[in-house]
This record gives sequence, C-alpha cells and structure tokens, in this order.
Amino acid sequence: MAGRFGRGRRFGIESGIIGVATAAVASAAAVGAFALLQPSAEADAPPAKKPAQPPRTAPVDPSIVHASDRPGRSLNITIDDGPDPTWTPKVLEVLKENGVKATFCMIGPQAAAHPALVKKVVADGHRLCDHTINHNTAMDHRSEEYQSQQILDAQKMIEDAAGGAKVEYYRAPGGAFTPYSRKLAAEHGMRPLGWNVDSKDFEGGSVATIESTVRGELRNGPTVLFHDGGGNRARTVESLKRLLPWMKQQGYGFGFPQR
Repeated sequence: MAGRFGRGRRFGIESGIIGVATAAVASAAAVGAFALLQPSAEADAPPAKKPAQPPRTAPVDPSIVHASDRPGRSLNITIDDGPDPTWTPKVLEVLKENGVKATFCMIGPQAAAHPALVKKVVADGHRLCDHTINHNTAMDHRSEEYQSQQILDAQKMIEDAAGGAKVEYYRAPGGAFTPYSRKLAAEHGMRPLGWNVDSKDFEGGSVATIESTVRGELRNGPTVLFHDGGGNRARTVESLKRLLPWMKQQGYGFGFPQR
C-alpha cells in the first residue's frame, strides 16, 4: 500500500514538475507569440489629424454687394440659373453684339453637365457666380451643413467645368442669404451678390412688360437680374436685344459687381 502510494506520489510530483515546466515553456511561447502579434506603439497611435483644406482663394468682404466696380453711370448685368444649351449661347451672342460683359450665376449640376458652355462664358470675358446645387429658395431655413454642401459643392462643380477660372460671387436663390452662408462664401473667395432690378423675365410676361419693368426700376441701383435657365428664355433674349442698346443711349456703361 505504502509502496504504491509512494510510487504514485512520486509520479505525481514528477508529473507536477514536468507539467509546471511544460506550462512555463508554453506560457513563454504564448507570451512571445502575443508580443509578436501586438502592434508597435507607433502603429497603435491614432493617425495624425489632417489639417483642414484651405479655401481655394483669398477671403473677400461678406456683405451683400450691389455696387459696380466701374465708376460713374454703370450697370451690372447678371444672368441666373444656367448654363442652358439652348438659351445661354443666345444670351452670349446678344451680349457680344453689344460689347457687354455680365456675371453668370450658375447652378452646379447645370455647369457640370455643360462644361463647354461654362468655358465659353469665361472665354468671352464674363464672370462666374455660384447659385447653389438645388436652387432652394428656402435654404435660409436649413442647417449650416446643408448650406455648406449647397454652396461649396456648387463652387467646385462650376470651377471644375470652367477648367481653372474661379467663381467670384455667390448669389443665394431667391435672396435666401444667412449670416453663415455669407461668411462661408466670402471665406472661399465669393462675394455675396444681390440685385437692385428684377426683370421678372421668369414670370411669363411679354417682352414689353420685361422692358417696362427694367426701365422703371433702374433708379433702384445698378445690378440687374435676368435668367438664361429654368425655362423658355426667348423673351429674355429679345428683351436684352432691346434693352442693352437703350441703356447705352441713356449713358450707362457696364461693369462687374464690386469684389
């Protein structure tokens, strides 16, 4: 009994020693393998935060501009909602015939869809204006994130389509500016642009009605609003054919909105 117990006990001790040694070796191997699997302190560190992308151009005045950069008796012709493959070329032709430069306030997706027209506008000496992505006239009631997406995405679309020319102005759809949208646009090199004379060429009136509206409102200030997109603009084209020579006869010159 005692011998069996002793043999059994010794076997147990030896087994325990062997077991402990084996476990120690296994543990050391496991620790080594675990260490190999662990990332280094450098790899474990969070990636460095990228600096915010700077604006494309130098900041400008965030106040809404109406004044002309041309001294004296001067007008700023502005054209909204294009470019449109039917009406923009016709508007460009009338402007060229009269030696007038204008500011084209473009919808981002329209510019992206018609890059040749955007380049033509620039090549003819006109300036570019951001008129958002969706022309949402209630965007002043939307979040800052929404306003930012509408303004900055449109700016990129227009500038990409232009092949390098910069967007110099931002016009809120329907005049739906906010302090945030004005500041954002100005920080990205786009002067907020208002208007003094609304031709109402989108309301369906006759050419004579459009002419009468513009002539009657010129006393309000120099920036005149027309459209080359958003519908049939045959009346706009005809109105410009009549109004531009008349404006010259009244002693007006033509400039761009101040920057």
